[in-house]
Amino acid sequence: QVQLVESGGGLVQAGGSLRLSCAASGRTFSYYSMAWFRQAPGKEREFVAAINWSGRSADYADYVKGRFTISRDDAENTVYLQMNSLKAEDTAVYYCAAKYGKSLRVAVADYEYNYWGQGTQVTVSS
Repeated sequence: QVQLVESGGGLVQAGGSLRLSCAASGRTFSYYSMAWFRQAPGKEREFVAAINWSGRSADYADYVKGRFTISRDDAENTVYLQMNSLKAEDTAVYYCAAKYGKSLRVAVADYEYNYWGQGTQVTVSS
C-alpha cells in the first residue's frame, strides 16, 4: 500500500509556471506507475500525465502536451509535474495517483489507479 501527498499548488498568472510534487510512502515506490489527473469545478476528472514504473515511458493529454512534464525521483519517492505556460483553463484540483505493477504500458484511465492523494489546488488567473 502507498500513501500520496501532493504539494506545490497555488495561484499563478497566465503564462507562469508551477511545479507540483507528490510524495509517496512505502519502500516499493519504484514498482508503481504514477499519474496526475485534474478536476475543475463542475467537470469530470481528466487525465493530465503519467509515467511508468521505470520512468522510461510517459504520456500526456493533448491539452498539456508541450507545456507539462512529468518526472520521478525514486530515491526521493516523489513524482513531479512541471507546468509551464499555464492557462486559465488549467485551473483545477490536481491529484496524484499510483498503480502497482511493472507494466511497460503507460496507463491513462483513472480506474486503473489504485491509490490517490488528497489533491492540490492550482488556480491560474488570466
